[in-house]
Amino acid sequence: MTSAPETSRDPARFRPCAGLMIVNGLGRVFVGKRIDTKEGDWWQMPQGGIDKGEDLHEAAFRELHEETGITREKVEIVATTREELFYELPSHLHGKLWGGKYIGQRQSWFLLRFSGEDADIDLAAHDPAEFSEFRWIEPELLPQLIIPFKQPVYEQVLAEFRDLI
Repeated sequence: MTSAPETSRDPARFRPCAGLMIVNGLGRVFVGKRIDTKEGDWWQMPQGGIDKGEDLHEAAFRELHEETGITREKVEIVATTREELFYELPSHLHGKLWGGKYIGQRQSWFLLRFSGEDADIDLAAHDPAEFSEFRWIEPELLPQLIIPFKQPVYEQVLAEFRDLI
């Protein structure tokens, strides 16, 4: 299953998360190759959970640094999604991630303009690292690089931010 049906979106069943679409000066989007994916060659934009009591913006900047090594001084927030975007894990993963507490994620996405250089990116800034490598891609390629159950969210993020990239 990909996106959760509207009627089943009890927010308490979905992990709160910040997602980051990082765009460079050429209008390309940062994606990282996931270390923990056992099947497939999946790339994704940085994202991560919001800690209890943590401000959404602080979570976004924390995740930015943990997953990419990029500091907040090297990005500018251009936009955020108008509402949370939901995805549900495939049923065989229910109860296996995040201590079994959630069936998916509810994500607030940020469009960030990156003013730095590739040398400012450090995928090993946090242990454990999430990505083994990164690249900059054309935005339209995003949906085909992500694991299929997250594809509808990527399509929504791209549609909402496309004119601002």
